[in-house]
Amino acid sequence: MQTRVVKTDDVELASEAFGNSDDPAILLIMGAMASMLWWPKEFCQRLAKQGCYVIRYDNRDTGLSTNYPVGKPEYSFDDMADDAVRVLDGYGISSAHIVGMSMGGMIAQLVALKYPERSRTLTLISTSPVGVDTAHLPGMTAAYTEHSASYADLDWSDRTQVIEFMLADVRAISSTRHPFDEQHARDFIETDYDRARRFESATNHFVISSGDQWKGQLPRLQAPLLVIHGASDPIFPVEHGREFIKIVPASKLVEIEGGGHELHPDDWDTMLEALIGHTMNIENMR
Repeated sequence: MQTRVVKTDDVELASEAFGNSDDPAILLIMGAMASMLWWPKEFCQRLAKQGCYVIRYDNRDTGLSTNYPVGKPEYSFDDMADDAVRVLDGYGISSAHIVGMSMGGMIAQLVALKYPERSRTLTLISTSPVGVDTAHLPGMTAAYTEHSASYADLDWSDRTQVIEFMLADVRAISSTRHPFDEQHARDFIETDYDRARRFESATNHFVISSGDQWKGQLPRLQAPLLVIHGASDPIFPVEHGREFIKIVPASKLVEIEGGGHELHPDDWDTMLEALIGHTMNIENMR
């Protein structure tokens, strides 16, 4: 594993790479409030063993990357898409297979639309289409909505409060098919909290915005698209994943039975088989 901090004039982006730099690159973009650690090391290593150069990084306001005062982010979703390309530039990579989860999936869509020459393929996990009216799609489940309501009363500078809230959150978004490992989840959340420069800054992800220039642009997506979506996702119900298939020609959907809004280890075989098949099919055509 290689670590690197990609620096530009106004931002530092902490990153890690797995595998051989001569192999095709896969860039992993994680979701709201989630550092790169939410792409598990073992997940990245398994991808690398399949002949991929895998890069994960901390989005702004997470982990060891640049953070901003709470409630005052000085960036937009478009800037976060630019960050993904900054990471590629930092590794000297001209193009990569782009993989995004949740909010990271929205960023990944912008990367593929804004920088088609840098995006070999696009894989979206547990996310929703950008620039599309999704009012007809189901929203968060009632149970998750009730849980998230406690967010407003949380003191994000209080380590104990935050860890208990995040633990409840991870439980709420977990698979309905596989067991929930509470101790593992707690240990991970504590590690993620203690590693961050300022964990509460990650709440800035809920107040950033993007311009209207992407409205209606998704059908022109050039990168071959794979969608992976949990059938029991409580944040973006599976209908959000199915919507891509209606919008983007020749896209593919893999539904994870009982899958939540997570990368559960028991689902990795299915996810990795789909992801490797998607990316290597394009590599074999190059």
